[in-house]
Amino acid sequence: MIRPSAVALIAALALSGCMMAAEVPAEAPAAPVVDARLWADLSILAADDMQGRGPSTPGGEKARAYIVSRFEEMGVAAPAMGRLQPFEARSRRGATVSGVNVIGVIPGTRRGDRYIVVTAHYDHVGAPDGVIHNGADDNASGVATMLALAAELKREAPDHSVIFVAFDAEESGLLGAKHFVEAPPVPLESIALNINFDMTARAETDGKLWITGTYQHPTFRPFLEGIAPVGGISLAFGKDTPQDVGPNNWVEASDHGAFFRADVPFLYLGVDYHPDYHQPTDDVERVQPAVFQSATTLSIQSFRALDRGLGR
Repeated sequence: MIRPSAVALIAALALSGCMMAAEVPAEAPAAPVVDARLWADLSILAADDMQGRGPSTPGGEKARAYIVSRFEEMGVAAPAMGRLQPFEARSRRGATVSGVNVIGVIPGTRRGDRYIVVTAHYDHVGAPDGVIHNGADDNASGVATMLALAAELKREAPDHSVIFVAFDAEESGLLGAKHFVEAPPVPLESIALNINFDMTARAETDGKLWITGTYQHPTFRPFLEGIAPVGGISLAFGKDTPQDVGPNNWVEASDHGAFFRADVPFLYLGVDYHPDYHQPTDDVERVQPAVFQSATTLSIQSFRALDRGLGR
């Protein structure tokens, strides 16, 4: 994830001791059983042998091959344009970046001509100065959540057709997402919504999975407000108003920003800052399995609520 001035904010919070785990009520509901496949996807994508999943690196290629294999294993079809969407673009620093998006499609049963595009970036920052940054939360977690949703939709098909996209080169400036909206597999006007998962694992920071975008698209919020907390983690709405400034405004903080710029409705689901953000310590060992499962369950419930509610 790209969040402006995040490093300074995290350092200040860490020094002040403000980044403490949310208190869990004495009678908090039990967390769901952790799905072994969800945990395996997270662990594999965030392993040292992925070398931080930098674009145009062997680790990035290995992560991409793994996501392709998971789509194939689940029977998630490729679109007519093909499974892979290669691109070249300039990074924020002016370097030429070669990347590849990975795409899958699950047809809808009621609104097959209308699409929900579910996204998560699989790249991370690689190994700057030879130090591997595994990016367990950012964003192996979002990809694992996306794959869990794909498995759920293969068990029970959605109303809308769903396009899944694992984006490359998000950390270079949302490059994979920008290319996708410039060369989409379906007309942009047929996309009802982009749901973007980026950093879904570490909700213990404040006990919340944040949803950004309901300020811009207030009709979505009623579909989501009735979703109950799971395992002590609850949905929260915000980080998207004119009063949310700097690193606290997430409207363009991740790949959904490309959809926002293209006037495609979007919602972003992710957790708040924690001291391991963009650090070599963002490892699987820092993730609490039950918290990650709770956030993923909320993400799937949110998708179902939106899929049912849109277009009725």
